[in-house]
Amino acid sequence: MLGYVRLELLRVLRDVTFLVFGIAMPVVMYLIFTTLGLAPGDEKQAALFIMVSMAAYGGIGAAFNNGTGLGEDKALGWLRQLRLTPLAPATVVAGKTITGMVVVVPAIAAILVAGTLVNHVSLRPGQWVSIIALLWAGTIPFTLFGLGNGYRLSAQSAGIANFGASMTLAVAGGLWIPADRFPGWLKAVSEWTPTHSYADLSWHVAFGQAPALRSVLVLLGWLAVFGAYALLGYRRAGRTA
Repeated sequence: MLGYVRLELLRVLRDVTFLVFGIAMPVVMYLIFTTLGLAPGDEKQAALFIMVSMAAYGGIGAAFNNGTGLGEDKALGWLRQLRLTPLAPATVVAGKTITGMVVVVPAIAAILVAGTLVNHVSLRPGQWVSIIALLWAGTIPFTLFGLGNGYRLSAQSAGIANFGASMTLAVAGGLWIPADRFPGWLKAVSEWTPTHSYADLSWHVAFGQAPALRSVLVLLGWLAVFGAYALLGYRRAGRTA
């Protein structure tokens, strides 16, 4: 499987769209949002809140992008070739998931570096390590969601679906505007979104608190749903490719 993962990594990292929308856009949005001061609290707290929010947004954007090219793979017969190899469906999906976990690192790191250099965000070493680990591992459900869309849809449709899903989940999860500013009904919905639970884990750590168990459980629930979606999508794509 290592050879398959290495091949997938090379393909993703050569994608100019990934470099622009997966890394550059979240950094630009972070700089804009910190200038506008859209988060609650003083300037230091706002910069910290927005840094985590935009790092989460960059992570899910890169995770979704990992599945966008699968429509092209189907058209080129790549999935049909994979069906002829000894790789089991779960192994193929796991390989693409590992690829997604690697390509999200630059997107997350770029925001954290910008927060440190531009807004002088300062945290204890343990907080930095915890935030990086949570932001990294927490992208797995979104990677699987993007893969499921890529396996089930055409190249163009998968790109639209993944972009739309990442944007919608980012807004609904409170990554752009804090959920505390939402109307009551929307705030209630937001708390059940995978994006809110994903970012909430790191928000808690950033402000010196332990991650909320509820957010862990909600994110694990979405992990199971999206994992099943990706696996079923691959099996269906393999039969029709």
